[in-house]
Amino acid sequence: MKIWILAVQGDFAAHAEMLAGLGVETVEVRTPEDLAGCDGLILPGGESTAQLQFLQEEGLSEAIKKFAAENKAILGTCAGAILLATEVKNPKQGSLGLLDMTVLRNGYGRQVHSDVVSGHSSLKKEPLEMVFIRGPVIERVGPNVEVLAEYAGRPALVQKGRVMASAFHPELTNDTTVHERFVKLAAQKSNGERSDLKS
Repeated sequence: MKIWILAVQGDFAAHAEMLAGLGVETVEVRTPEDLAGCDGLILPGGESTAQLQFLQEEGLSEAIKKFAAENKAILGTCAGAILLATEVKNPKQGSLGLLDMTVLRNGYGRQVHSDVVSGHSSLKKEPLEMVFIRGPVIERVGPNVEVLAEYAGRPALVQKGRVMASAFHPELTNDTTVHERFVKLAAQKSNGERSDLKS
């Protein structure tokens, strides 16, 4: 199994390093053709407006929507989470609309307010380490979206089906919990198994 990572800008290399530590190969995605044979896709952090523009100009926007329609695994972190949301505010902008949630851009403050925190999650007993860098606030989630982790009373990690979104940067910690969860999602799809992982 291999995980594909959108390699436009941002911290895609850190995701690749994290997955390599789990024994998972990665492939960089820059064109729609790069998605062929993909088991799982990561949309990393960066600048969501610039990433969205690139996706639209290169035809990747529709390719990713088709990828999601085929019920394949997708993880969006920080800017990637913004791209997945059905509604983006502060300011309002377009998105892929693949996960029923409303996000508030830079909701946790500017880059100088970035921080490393620990929060409760349903994925393990110990606190989950979270790195926020101008992270979006997940303001609302749809009725069928599962909240896997919270910070400051708001969802920080959510999932619906095979689509996951994180307001923080799991690839910038030593905690592999989020990536392990995503790899299991992608592996189940590649084996034709059910993906309704329960915490």
